[in-house]
Amino acid sequence: MLLPYYTNQYVEAGLDEVGRGCLAGPVVASAVILPKHIDLPTLRDSKQLTAQVREELGEIIKEKAIAWAIAECSPVEIDKWNILNASIYAMHRALASLPTLPELLLVDGNKFKPYDYIPYYCIVKGDDKYLSIAAASVLAKNYRDALMVGLAKEYPEYGWETNMGYPTKAHKKAIASFGLTPHHRLTFKST
Repeated sequence: MLLPYYTNQYVEAGLDEVGRGCLAGPVVASAVILPKHIDLPTLRDSKQLTAQVREELGEIIKEKAIAWAIAECSPVEIDKWNILNASIYAMHRALASLPTLPELLLVDGNKFKPYDYIPYYCIVKGDDKYLSIAAASVLAKNYRDALMVGLAKEYPEYGWETNMGYPTKAHKKAIASFGLTPHHRLTFKST
């Protein structure tokens, strides 16, 4: 069972991103502030949920959250800043879009850069420990998957409707046959 909050004293926002390991598409981040005593017993890290359950939970999260926001960094920005920095910038953009300012940030992973002097904790596998981070995981994944399915209609050769831009054998073969699209990343430096 996921923990409802890190501390009961502050307004907490959970942060997570999706798409770091992809060859194509943006990196997408979400920030979610949940009520302290929300009941979401089926919520888990988005990677552990079926698409249908994720979609259903996404609607419930949007309805019950105090605030939520989704943001992205494009492949061009990923190439410019590297994937780690682009992931953090996407999280910063999500935070900037929240209508409610959090007092504490719970960040999935082990790296983050300060945002607006708000204290934060980096939590490895946080999306499997805290409800707010899992909620952010679900919203980011739903958004990015829908985006990649839409892009697949424009570029059907790459199979993005099923691989979501990740480096599958079929995706790599399509790149070898058809070349890169404007949605492909050109660099893969992580730091």
